[in-house]
Amino acid sequence: MKNPCYENRELSWLRFNERVLEEAEDERVPLCERLSFLSIFQSNLDEFFMVRIGSLHDQQLLDSEARENKTNMTPGEQMDAAIDRARELCKRRDRCYAALTERLSEQGINIVDFHALSAQSEKPMKAIFRKNFQPFLSSFVVGKKQAFPFLNNKEIYAVAVLNTRTEKERIGIVSCSSSVFPRLIAVPDRTGCFMLAEELILHFLPLLFPGYVVAGKTLARVTRNADIDADAIYDEDLNYRDHMAEVVKRRKRLCPVRVELSRNIDQPLTLRVCDQLKIDKKQLFFYNAPLDMSFFGAIRDQLRTNADLFYAPRHPQNSVMVDPARPMMDQVMERDILLHYPYESIRPFLRMLNEAARDPEVVSIRMTLYRLASDSKVVEALVEAAENGKQVDVLVELKARFDEENNIEWSRQLERAGCHVIYGIERLKVHSKLCLITRRHAGEIQYITQIGTGNYNEKTSRLYTDLCVITGSRAIGEDALAVFKALLLGETVDHVQHLLVAPHCLQNQLIDRIDGEIAKAQAGQGGRIRVKVNSLSDKALMDKLVEASQAGVQVEMIVRGICCLRAGVPGYTDNVKIISVVGRFLEHSRIYIFGDGQDVSMYISSADWMTRNTLRRVEVACPIEDDALKDRLLNVFDVMWRDNCSARDQQPDGTYRRRYPGSQPALNCQGYFYDEMYRRASAKEEEKS
Repeated sequence: MKNPCYENRELSWLRFNERVLEEAEDERVPLCERLSFLSIFQSNLDEFFMVRIGSLHDQQLLDSEARENKTNMTPGEQMDAAIDRARELCKRRDRCYAALTERLSEQGINIVDFHALSAQSEKPMKAIFRKNFQPFLSSFVVGKKQAFPFLNNKEIYAVAVLNTRTEKERIGIVSCSSSVFPRLIAVPDRTGCFMLAEELILHFLPLLFPGYVVAGKTLARVTRNADIDADAIYDEDLNYRDHMAEVVKRRKRLCPVRVELSRNIDQPLTLRVCDQLKIDKKQLFFYNAPLDMSFFGAIRDQLRTNADLFYAPRHPQNSVMVDPARPMMDQVMERDILLHYPYESIRPFLRMLNEAARDPEVVSIRMTLYRLASDSKVVEALVEAAENGKQVDVLVELKARFDEENNIEWSRQLERAGCHVIYGIERLKVHSKLCLITRRHAGEIQYITQIGTGNYNEKTSRLYTDLCVITGSRAIGEDALAVFKALLLGETVDHVQHLLVAPHCLQNQLIDRIDGEIAKAQAGQGGRIRVKVNSLSDKALMDKLVEASQAGVQVEMIVRGICCLRAGVPGYTDNVKIISVVGRFLEHSRIYIFGDGQDVSMYISSADWMTRNTLRRVEVACPIEDDALKDRLLNVFDVMWRDNCSARDQQPDGTYRRRYPGSQPALNCQGYFYDEMYRRASAKEEEKS
């Protein structure tokens, strides 16, 4: 029987992407930022089809009658519902694109096709095509001797219906994706007027198929399944890094899960394309907007001089907890340090790594790496440490989806420098953000441990909200050492004293803490749970939250994305309130708070409350013991909870209602945190002077 307080995971994710689309539709958001949100909506949807629809496709082949544990839907039912909902959202996306291009026109930027150009403009555009495009384009005609070509994932193709006097209709195909020519083509003699490269190619298709009549044409884009189980196809004759390189190659050739067309061409050709790609026609999407919005980046560059079209510039500030004149490791041994990105800079952590690489007292550095910046300062520090004779143990997770190739190259670079590199654990992803520095100081072993909610990535530290705690606690250090010793043996810990570590001692520990709040409520002592995560779908944890609500525990949750629990459902989640915050920065930090007042326990973690995090990954949650740090995290949660600009309240039916200031003062939590950091940094500078 379907439980009314649960939501299907895929449909919940689409609700999240709808909230991203709302940012693109919101006239309060600066124009160029709206362009970014529309581009993010599309790239999000691409990944949804590649990963989630791809996964459902595979599940349907394995067991079409299997039912998921929240809404009792089969893979086929989930696919149908998700595709129908995605189609509705894409219609909104098309309308949003039309509205944004109107606004761009007001700024002197026009994206046109040949319908909007005069006959006078066609001649110079034809010259551009002949000189800069035609020599680099390859055209294919599908016939008895010419097989349907392989269409690369997410690339745009021009597809034509070709006729001759003697032959039946054929299909002509031209790839429109190339690094040789730009995506945006300036129209001669029309300042600020641009045409997309694929529209130019589509218009001049007859020049690419001499001897044929182009009877119909469209632009097409194929999305391929990217859900490949790296462990299931493991070849023991390859080393693991070479195996992952092979996985990346295989993924590029998996089956299509979506075909997008820019025009509704004749039905017979549409059916032939579906037949060639072995895809159901229900997975066809027809758009009135471009198939790929990534060109918005070039448009933003054109308008960069107009500051009103962008968010006001914001820069990470130096943490007031850190003295830039003193060694970082000395400061950490005196007190725990908490960094809040992007409001505070990642530089203190990088400085600590660099100190460790050069400090003669440092014996070893151990670290887990999941996603790295393209020019990683973290890797530079680890390489220097190894070259200085330190023991450097690095777990590089090669199964970090879509970052496999980058991580393979980083692992090679680390190995060349003398680091000891391991590649993860069979059947588990290592998603934890854990760093342990061990040094011998004054005859004693000291541990400095860093635990974060986000990746060791300097670029995303300016774009994602994340938390990082650095501690000299010996107890935490010993737990971290136990985690690393297990990882180096290809194993996971069953129990540690202070950290919560998935897959064996996270979910059960969270359930115990929820039970503790239930016991308080049943004893008439209140009971309160506050959680901030990216996603919530772990059925065991959700069942326990329902039980807590029914016992009278007050549950407050900030869930940015997937949320399979519905708040406020009578008889089930009356005492649960859930909000989502979608704004300028991607909310990425995870905070767990149990209890209230003096009886509060608090953690930051890399783990969302999803089964994949709690049971199928190595994740770490770190307790916060320092009262000053607790106060800061409570303030972070409280400010976000009161946001009335970027927050949405979840309704009992799973929909979300956006908050507006109304008669109350406007509170945008992300703006508030930046203002607060600027104020603190300024006050610190005044103290010095």
